[in-house]
Amino acid sequence: MSKNRSELNAEAFTIKANMKIAVVAGPPSSGAFKEQPQKPTIFRKWYERGDLPVVVNHKVDRGKPIEWKADIHTLDYHHYLPLFFDGLRETTFPYELFARQGVHELLEAGGPKILPVIPQLIMPIRNAMNTRNHQSPSATAEVCRRVENLGDEVSRGETIGDLINETLRMFEVYGGPEAYKVIKYMVPTYESCMNK
Repeated sequence: MSKNRSELNAEAFTIKANMKIAVVAGPPSSGAFKEQPQKPTIFRKWYERGDLPVVVNHKVDRGKPIEWKADIHTLDYHHYLPLFFDGLRETTFPYELFARQGVHELLEAGGPKILPVIPQLIMPIRNAMNTRNHQSPSATAEVCRRVENLGDEVSRGETIGDLINETLRMFEVYGGPEAYKVIKYMVPTYESCMNK
């Protein structure tokens, strides 16, 4: 006689789960790599209040998408550069445009004003890298590369992993004697580029 076997749905780690006909459902997804909803950035709040010295440039023939209301060379970099770096988390228009273009123009015009501000940029960079969407970390990695190489253009064909690895290598080379230890602590899989 043939028996008609049916499947039995059972919870994990129960006696029913050990039966031959039991089917145990897998665990639910943890969502560790899902894009997280983000709170409005300080950059967005400042823009909505009208406190940022930038506006959209509607003149197409100029080539620059944003226009500064104040002279970019006289801006307080300790105040505005971290604010624009915080805006790198934005993914909606016009905030994304203002933040990314603003950071690039501030870095190009900043010269010696940029170096003293770098410690204030750590938290905005970290927050942008933790958003778990593709746009913010890749834009932040490109901007970090520009801090070191302001004249070089970023290749558009690279993956986000390549951008992150190259950025970490630059941090190791130019970050001083303790840079490798800090990078290795934060990214355990990182391999030093100094031994090659």
